[in-house]
Amino acid sequence: MKLSSLSFWALLMLVVATVISLSSCDPDEDFLTGDGVNIRFELDTLRFDTVFTELGSATRSVKIYNEDDRPIKLDEIYVDGTTGVSFVFNADGTPGPLVEDVIIWDNDSIYVFVEVTIDPDAPLSASPFVIEDRLVVKTGNKEQSVLLEAWGQNANYFPSRYNKGVPVVLSCDNGTITWDSPLPYVIYGEIFIDECLLEVTAGTHIYVHGGLAENELLGVFNDGFLFTLPQGRLHLAGTRDAPITIEGDRLEEGFSEQPGQWLGIIIGRESQGNIIEHTTIKNSIFGVYADSAAEVSLTNVQIHTTSSSGILGIHSEIIADNCLLYDNGANAIQLTHGGSYQFDYCTVASYGVDASALAVTNFQCYNQDCSSFDVNPLEAAITNCIFFGSRRDEVIIQDFTARSAPETMQLDMDHCLVRVDELLTRNDGEYSDFFSTYCLDCVNGDQDDALFLNRPEDDYQLDTLSIAQGRGAVLPAFPLDLLGTPRDAMPDIGCFERVD
Repeated sequence: MKLSSLSFWALLMLVVATVISLSSCDPDEDFLTGDGVNIRFELDTLRFDTVFTELGSATRSVKIYNEDDRPIKLDEIYVDGTTGVSFVFNADGTPGPLVEDVIIWDNDSIYVFVEVTIDPDAPLSASPFVIEDRLVVKTGNKEQSVLLEAWGQNANYFPSRYNKGVPVVLSCDNGTITWDSPLPYVIYGEIFIDECLLEVTAGTHIYVHGGLAENELLGVFNDGFLFTLPQGRLHLAGTRDAPITIEGDRLEEGFSEQPGQWLGIIIGRESQGNIIEHTTIKNSIFGVYADSAAEVSLTNVQIHTTSSSGILGIHSEIIADNCLLYDNGANAIQLTHGGSYQFDYCTVASYGVDASALAVTNFQCYNQDCSSFDVNPLEAAITNCIFFGSRRDEVIIQDFTARSAPETMQLDMDHCLVRVDELLTRNDGEYSDFFSTYCLDCVNGDQDDALFLNRPEDDYQLDTLSIAQGRGAVLPAFPLDLLGTPRDAMPDIGCFERVD
């Protein structure tokens, strides 16, 4: 069928108009670009909710919306690539790893498909428990992103794999919940223990996923912690042959020895009967925090690589023996606002940080100038312990009463090895009697004295010429050191007994 002349010319004009319209479309003028581009992701976290028990992959999608009345052009879409695990994507039909000049028409959207492939049998450094990355959209100098989150290893994710920033109360009607799985546990969120004993059996490995989180209860806070409420208790029942380890879940190179990855263990107010045995705690902000009227005992415990204190007690009761603390970013042991404390055969090494190995106070301030305060008696019995480091004073004493009320600062140290200097002369010699009143039969070491076997390698066993050898008091209740070595008739100071 032939077109009439009118129809032919109408069709021709339509084609010409379309060509002219398309040819006049200048991206720099007609598309919104640069820092002024605003997009909306369909969600803020793209989760791959599969725990892989064998080599496998999963694909998820996310929509990117342009809610403007003008079309926009996205300069770049890419995956940040911070974890080492490979996320691949396809943006509006174009595969990555970098997709450029993506157009989203006005009031329209595009799909981005993301895939992750994981080998759960690969080393944790290559396939960690919780894998996070970012899908980044860049326009000008502006970056907008969606979090990519996957689980690489087969483990017990507790409370669940969707619990980032979410507090969960663990309760069992005053019974016991036991963690005894051969698979590791990954704490993903905050666990509050109430009306329950959480018992962790020997040999258990716990990884904690930290980072900043936010919720209505706590506001903005550091995620990843165990917290005992007044009727809750915790028993970490490690043994010498099968210790428990609690650490951050970032095990790739550069993170395994990084402090501050998760918050720590909090023994909350009035929580009683908490026991930690043969356990290593690392990578946290603090190791163990015991709040007012709380009670915890630590036996054969190592706490290291923390960004703040290793042990922090506030008007609490702490008993510790055969413990090793090192690489703590603040006062390694901080005992404040009084309380009752007993430490035997502990080694506390504080090097490379402007903080002490031991700090004790009998008060707490409630405002900046301490015009509002409270004094509470401190009783501390410390025997056969090492408090040493790179500062001139590794023991700090702060008595709010300036020694006018001796009953509020009862610090009894016996057969300890310390390093103090200005403590003896500061404030007109307030503590010039330190070695006759507070620290009896103690050794005041010097930086040049032989002490540890290999401190740069964090080996705090005693050197062959160590000044701690044979200087301790005999304590029959502790016949073995941290490694299970028998102590002799003239024991060494600290958690390690030197064996020649």
